[in-house]
Amino acid sequence: MGLCLPPSWEKPLDKYLHSPAFEALSLFVHHAYSNGTCYPPQVALFQAFSYCPFDKVKVVILGQDPYHGEGQAHGLSFSVPKGIALPPSLKNILKEWEENTGFPLPEHGDLSPWAKRGTLLLNSILSVEAHRAGSHQKRGWEGLTDTVIETLSAQHEGLVFMLWGGFAQKKARLIDEGKHLILRSGHPSPLSANRGYWFGNKHFSQCNSYLIEKGKPPMDWSL
Repeated sequence: MGLCLPPSWEKPLDKYLHSPAFEALSLFVHHAYSNGTCYPPQVALFQAFSYCPFDKVKVVILGQDPYHGEGQAHGLSFSVPKGIALPPSLKNILKEWEENTGFPLPEHGDLSPWAKRGTLLLNSILSVEAHRAGSHQKRGWEGLTDTVIETLSAQHEGLVFMLWGGFAQKKARLIDEGKHLILRSGHPSPLSANRGYWFGNKHFSQCNSYLIEKGKPPMDWSL
């Protein structure tokens, strides 16, 4: 069973989607989900792309790989479905978001409203084996998601890329900083945040200032 991205992403990524690398990735994913418990549910692998069509992207928030606990991952970086306890990194994201935007803290960690308004909540690796963080690294996902970042950079103007932590910041090499804004900070995980590398980055307001400067509507960051 092959992997299928939502239609709006197929044409921009056509060359990669017809490559041996993508075929190998599809085979790996089929095998992994057929022979064990993996997250997110297979139907949600491309949820970030479904919620945020290619021509509607305004912001990219890059994560590493999905949460590996039951019920947590639903195809959007850093987000969890309503009713699921907030992981530590997401708690810190929402603390900074509250401070920076003035919105009251929500009673959930579902970031899908951001996705549906133009924020691509993209993990570099889109699947994980249950309870084994990073278990699907270097199996082909990075080739797809690097191509996504490069294609967005090449075919769009004035996007905002939020790169949180060392892993995400390595992806800056894929982005034309002359055409887009790259916002960098420490990772929102407690280890990084408690050392002063996360709180106070004001990425949400910086993003909107840039979009307005480029003549675009600001992101509605409400949840």
